[in-house]
Amino acid sequence: MKVLDAQAAFFAARRPRKDSPHTTAAYRRDLAGITALLGPDADCLEVTELTAQVLRDAFGAFADTHAKSSVLRAWSTWNQFLTFCVSDGLLTGNPMGAVARPKTPPLSPKPLRGEDTPEKLLKAAADGARRARDPWPERDVLVIALGLVAGLRSAEMRTLTADSLAGRPGEMRLHIHGKGSRDRSIPVEPIMEKIIATYVESCARRFPRKRFGRSGKLLLDRDGEPIGRGGLEYLVKSCYRWAGLHDRVPVGANLHALRHTFATRLAEDGATASEIMALLGHASLATSQNYIEATGREQRSAAASNRTYRTLDQMVDP
Repeated sequence: MKVLDAQAAFFAARRPRKDSPHTTAAYRRDLAGITALLGPDADCLEVTELTAQVLRDAFGAFADTHAKSSVLRAWSTWNQFLTFCVSDGLLTGNPMGAVARPKTPPLSPKPLRGEDTPEKLLKAAADGARRARDPWPERDVLVIALGLVAGLRSAEMRTLTADSLAGRPGEMRLHIHGKGSRDRSIPVEPIMEKIIATYVESCARRFPRKRFGRSGKLLLDRDGEPIGRGGLEYLVKSCYRWAGLHDRVPVGANLHALRHTFATRLAEDGATASEIMALLGHASLATSQNYIEATGREQRSAAASNRTYRTLDQMVDP
């Protein structure tokens, strides 16, 4: 069987898994990126010709122009694809074991720096500090709040609808369609109900001719269309800049820094790893545990128990 036909069979076999469109698109990019480097006759290549040497050469060329994280993701995708080929009898063994891959970088939370940074950011947004071409403080506040008190990812924010907020007054929950099709619900306080209602009212004023259905996308761009990934990232980034807080944002974090701040504050306030896992929609408990370890509560407690501190206390305050 040709490689391209085997890839089509791979995606057909995954259909019952109900992968999200984002996941499927990422798999397709990873497979196509390496396939293009398999040689000039890649379209005619047979699966049995996917030897360790052929794949090593392709991944080597791929690594020359891509970041470590991209190489690692492509390696994982191809490992899954070739494992499928083995299980389907197209290969006798998976050659990916002979292809080098980058070491998995340690997961390190990237919250906003500065204890008062989230509050300053929200206040600046509410005061209309973001001097955009078409200022929209109601939307700015909602986006930042969704990150800081619900820990939503970019894709999760963009899939929100008016129906996502449900429940009795005072006991509302945000229902999220999360990464890997893992749905979850997050309890929110009454103030979030008010922030969402205020934003919806601003939409009605901005787009009086537009009919807003309960199932339509909640977050809109300045043309009244569902906001895109790039537009949402730019919105958050410019909020940092106009608030004068851009130097408190970890490199490359932007919107995700809001989510990491949410998780870090949960850990600092005593939430367990399982509670953080449920609220953030993590696939692994180990990921949630990283936030608890990053707060350093255990390390601080252990260091404070050093009995030399008692001697220092007696010296300074006899």
